[in-house]
Amino acid sequence: MVKIREARTEDFPHIWPIFERIMQAQDAYAFDPNTSQEEAFTIWMTRPLKTFVAENEGKILGSYYIVANKSGPGKHVSNCGYMVSENARGQGIAKLMCEHSQQVAVDFGFKAMQFNMVVSSNAPAVKLWQKLGFDIVGTIPRAFNHAELGFVDAYVMYKWLAD
Repeated sequence: MVKIREARTEDFPHIWPIFERIMQAQDAYAFDPNTSQEEAFTIWMTRPLKTFVAENEGKILGSYYIVANKSGPGKHVSNCGYMVSENARGQGIAKLMCEHSQQVAVDFGFKAMQFNMVVSSNAPAVKLWQKLGFDIVGTIPRAFNHAELGFVDAYVMYKWLAD
């Protein structure tokens, strides 16, 4: 059974291979493919408000972080990033993490969630986020330089979480 819990520092050596693989693929995240493990730790574990892992029988299958998308008058909107291990894709891990993150966002007092750059060619992610109630509220033309496809559009996706 998959369990989602808050990430601990000692989890990062298990998160790093997932992060590194996704970063190297250059097909879903706008991280520099030369990001070091130390920089990745800061990005994924230090800067966020909280970071979580999805695990099964002690094996980390994925991870996500939650932050305020902006400060000041925009601080009621959260932002999350999700990564799933290549071996765990198609098993509903991203769905579980997104559902969990929405509850965490509400618990933290956020009123909405926004994804700033969903790569349009990442059809499984776009479809899942839409299934979970996120709307495409904007398209950024040629915003992502995909490793195989070249410049592709990116979507801004949004969901109001408050009643």
